[in-house]
Amino acid sequence: MGEGRICFSREAKLEFLKHKRLQRIKSGSGAITDNANVMNLMTRSRGDALRGSVSCGVRSLDGDVYVSDVTAKQTIENFETTDLDWTDKMPECQVYYPSKEQFDDPLAYLQKIAPDASKYGICKIVSPLSASVPAGLVLMKEKAGFRFTTRVQPLRLAEWNTDDKATFFMSGRNYTFRDFEKMANKVFTRRYYSSGCLPASYLEKEFWSEIASGKTESVEYACDVDGSAFSSSPTDELGNSKWNLKKFARLSRSILRLLETTIPGVTEPMLYIGMLFSMFAWHVEDHYLYSINYHHCGAAKTWYGVPGHAALDFENVVRQKVYNHDIMSTEGEDGAFDVLLGKTTLFPPNILSQHGVPVYKAVQKPGEYVVTFPRAYHAGFSHGFNCGEAVNFAIGDWFPFGSLATRRYALLNRTPLIPHEELLCKEAMLISSASGYIDSDYCSVDIASKFSIKASFMNLIHFQHRARWWLMRSRGCMGASQHSHGTILCSVCKHDCYIAYINCNCYLHPVCLRHELKSLNLPCGTNFTLSVRDELFDMETASKMFEEDKRITNEVKNQFRNESDTILLSKLYPLTENDGYDPYCKIDLDPGRNLKPSVSAAETCSLLNHGGYNVDSDSEETFRVKRRSSFRPQHRNPTNSVASRLEHQGLRRLQKLEHGSTSISSKYRKMGNEEKKPSPKRLK
Repeated sequence: MGEGRICFSREAKLEFLKHKRLQRIKSGSGAITDNANVMNLMTRSRGDALRGSVSCGVRSLDGDVYVSDVTAKQTIENFETTDLDWTDKMPECQVYYPSKEQFDDPLAYLQKIAPDASKYGICKIVSPLSASVPAGLVLMKEKAGFRFTTRVQPLRLAEWNTDDKATFFMSGRNYTFRDFEKMANKVFTRRYYSSGCLPASYLEKEFWSEIASGKTESVEYACDVDGSAFSSSPTDELGNSKWNLKKFARLSRSILRLLETTIPGVTEPMLYIGMLFSMFAWHVEDHYLYSINYHHCGAAKTWYGVPGHAALDFENVVRQKVYNHDIMSTEGEDGAFDVLLGKTTLFPPNILSQHGVPVYKAVQKPGEYVVTFPRAYHAGFSHGFNCGEAVNFAIGDWFPFGSLATRRYALLNRTPLIPHEELLCKEAMLISSASGYIDSDYCSVDIASKFSIKASFMNLIHFQHRARWWLMRSRGCMGASQHSHGTILCSVCKHDCYIAYINCNCYLHPVCLRHELKSLNLPCGTNFTLSVRDELFDMETASKMFEEDKRITNEVKNQFRNESDTILLSKLYPLTENDGYDPYCKIDLDPGRNLKPSVSAAETCSLLNHGGYNVDSDSEETFRVKRRSSFRPQHRNPTNSVASRLEHQGLRRLQKLEHGSTSISSKYRKMGNEEKKPSPKRLK
C-alpha cells in the first residue's frame, strides 16, 4: 500500500464499498427509495443533525441522508491552497501559566482571565499539576474492558454544495486504546520513516497540503467516546484536583450544576482519541457554551479560534465564500449557522484573515488545557496519535450568549439541549436568596458575573411581564392558570418555556409568548389561556430588588438594546403613551372570563406527551441527549401532523417578526463588537 494510505479492517472496506455502490446507483438510476439497510453506516460528531437535502446516500442514525465521495480530492476554485506561508504568520492566542494557588479554583481563575482571553476565541492554560497515572494506564487498567469504535473522516476540503456533503461514517473497527495507538503510530512511521515528533509548523503545512491534493483518502478518529482518562487514584495530584473534568459541571460557580440530569459531553466529559491528521471541523459549542479540553498524552494538536464578537463575520464569510447557496436551509447568517452545526465544514483559516475576520492559533501539548469561549468558532487537527478529553461549562457571563443561541435554535426549529430560561431563573433566585450574605471570597470577577446574571434575568422578567400584560388586557387570553412543573417546549418553534406559556383549548399545543396568536390556526380554536409559574410573584420581587442597583440597570439597558426581544415586543405587544404601562404593574390574571382550572404537573405532562411532546414532571426529560434528532417518522398520527403544520406557519411568522426591517443577526453583531482588539500576546 502506498505511502500515507491506511489499511482498514474487512468490515471497514465492506462499508466503504457499500457506500460507493450507493453513489453509483444514484448516478445511474436516481433516488434510492429504501435507506433502511444503511441507517447504521454513519453518525456524525456528537450526533449533530444537518438537514438532508439530497435524495440518496448514507443515512445517519438520526435519519438524515448524505452523499459523499470520501476518495475525491476535489479542486476548490474558491481558495488558493499552494501557498502555505500564511501558516507562519497566523498570530497565536494567549497562553497562561497559573501558579498552584491560582489553580485551586478553576472557574474563579477562568472568570478572571475571560475578559482578556475571550478576545482571541481560545486560550491555552499550562497546568502546574501533572498526572501521576498515565491516561493509557487509566484506560487499560482502571477501566477494564474499555473499547471504542472509530469513525472514518474523509481527508479533504468540505463542505461546499449539495453534492459534496462530507460524511463521517462508522468504520466498523473496534479498538482497545493500545491497539489504536499501534495502528496510528504505524501510519505515522510509514509516512515519515520516523516515530519521533516533527515540528508543528511542518505538520501544519503537511495537513493543509494533504487536505487539498494529497494521496491519503481518509483517517480514523474516535470522537465523543464516553469516559474519562483522569485517574481515580488517591495519589494522582491532577486527578484529585478540581481541574479533573469529571468534576467541572458540579463546581460551585458552575451554572450547569443546576441541571438535574447528566448530558454526555456537556455535564460529563468525553474522550477524543486521534491519529495523524484526525480533525475537528469548524463549529461553535452547543448553546454557545464554554468548553475546556485537556490533552492527556501523545502528539500535539493545532487549534484555530475565532473570537465570539466576530462570529457573525465568520458566518458571513462562510455563506458568501464557502457555501453554494442551495446548501443552506434558510437565508442569511442563520442558514450558514444551521449548516455549521453539522460540524462537517472544513476550510483553511487564512480565508478568514483575508476577509478581515480575526483568527488565532494554538498548539496544544500534553498537560495543557485549551478553553473555547462563548460563541467562538474553532477547528483543528492532530499531529499524530493522541488522547484528549473535553466537557462544556458555563459561568455567569454566559447567559446573554445562551439567550442568543436559544433564539437562533427557535428560528431554525431546533430542539434546545439545555433549558436556558430555567437555569437563568434558578440561578437568579439563588442570588436573591443569598443577597444578605457577604462571601469573603467574592472578588470583582464574581461581582461582574452576578451583574450579568441579574441583568439577563431582569430582561427576561420585563419581556414576560409586558407580554402577559398585553395578552390579558387585549383579551388574547381568556383566563389563566398556574403551573409548577419544569421546562416545556413551544409546539411551534421549540423555544423553552419555564415562566409562562399559552395553552390551547385541548392542552396539546403549548405556545411560547413569542408568537402572534391570532395568526396561529390551531385545530381546537382560539380559546387560549395563560399558564404562569407559581413562583412568578417571587421572581418579580427579586427582579425589582436587583433593579435598585443602578449599575445593573445600566447593564440591563445595554443588553436589552442589543437583543432581538426589542423587535418582538414592539411588533407583538405594542404600547402607546396612553396605555399607562409600568414594568411591574399588577396584571389581572383572573378577570372572571372563562377561567380554566389549574392543571397539575402530571396532567400537563401527560397531555403533552400524548400529543407528541417529550416532557416529564421532572422537567429534564427533553434535555437528556447530547444532540437532538431531526428525523421525523413518515407515518404520523393526526396530532403530530397538526403540530407540523403549526411549526411551519409559526416559524415563518416568527422569522418575519424577528427579522423585520433589521436582521436578527445584525442584532447579534452588536454583542461584543465594542470590545477592543487584543493587545499583543503576553505570557502569564
